[in-house]
Amino acid sequence: MSFFKLLTITFLSLFVIACGDNTSKKKNNFSIKTNALKNAIANNKTLEVGLNNPKNFTVKSVNYTLNDKPINANTNLSAFKLGKFPIKATINYNDGETETAVQNISILSATSPKVYNYEIINTYPHDITSYTQGLEFYNGELYESTGQLGKSKLRKLDYKNGTVLENVDLDKDYFGEGLTVLNDNIYQLTWQKGTGFVYDVKTFKKTSSFKYGKSKEGWGLCNDKTNLYKSDGTERIWTLNSETLAETDNIQVYTHKGKIGRLNELEWIDGKIYANIYQRDGVVIINPKNGATEAVVDFSPLKKEVKQHKDLDVLNGIAYNPETKTIFVTGKHWNKLFEVKITE
Repeated sequence: MSFFKLLTITFLSLFVIACGDNTSKKKNNFSIKTNALKNAIANNKTLEVGLNNPKNFTVKSVNYTLNDKPINANTNLSAFKLGKFPIKATINYNDGETETAVQNISILSATSPKVYNYEIINTYPHDITSYTQGLEFYNGELYESTGQLGKSKLRKLDYKNGTVLENVDLDKDYFGEGLTVLNDNIYQLTWQKGTGFVYDVKTFKKTSSFKYGKSKEGWGLCNDKTNLYKSDGTERIWTLNSETLAETDNIQVYTHKGKIGRLNELEWIDGKIYANIYQRDGVVIINPKNGATEAVVDFSPLKKEVKQHKDLDVLNGIAYNPETKTIFVTGKHWNKLFEVKITE
């Protein structure tokens, strides 16, 4: 090889390396700094955002977003939902190139949940074989969805005496979950199949089915007379369009300390979402706009009031009766349905 060719190859190699260095120079040079202690901040605070620039690069401008919404270096968080979200900083260089830095933060409730009590008003019989998943009143009658493979059902009940007025057995491959009733349609979830069913409330005939979107599983359902709300066993509650059943939005349920997971059966009561926490025998009362846990109710003493047997399981099933303005609760394989009044 001639000296000229060797010199040319060496020069080209150095040029490629130099270009590579120039490209990598503008990656991972910045990190985001905030006033969030351990990356958590209350929603009544002002979020302060800035850049760590250890190499002292000169930049033209920086744009910040929180959950993909533009924010300033100082942003009041009162209008934001609670939950874990990414802060993104887009750094613009003078030569037109950009770099992005990301930092997750958790927005917490500014107040701790209130603790509510309850008073038992009446007790009614409940089918002890029912693995209760969903419970809801509609036009004065009680509807129930039950679980377990090969045992899942959809029912209409006379709650005062426990009589089954209508019954549909699900296919043995489906594990029944929560339900809600809106505009003469019964919506029933199944657990891990990613499928829900729609029935005519008057005939109990299945009219259609629907698939879930980003939500992981089917757990609980309720409605506000316009939209449906769906839990999936995490801290998220998803908003579903009642006509298309597409997931349009979601909230993350948080307290002043962190998230509340395993949200299960849901009920809409006076503008709030009441949710069972699976395996906790309690109910949380949630602000549906931002996900704040406003109150908790400990129903664990009720489990001692029902028949004790080997299949007895946790509290699950909460329904509001607008005619009596009282709440009805039961559990999986409980022989009683309790009518209660919640008080502060």
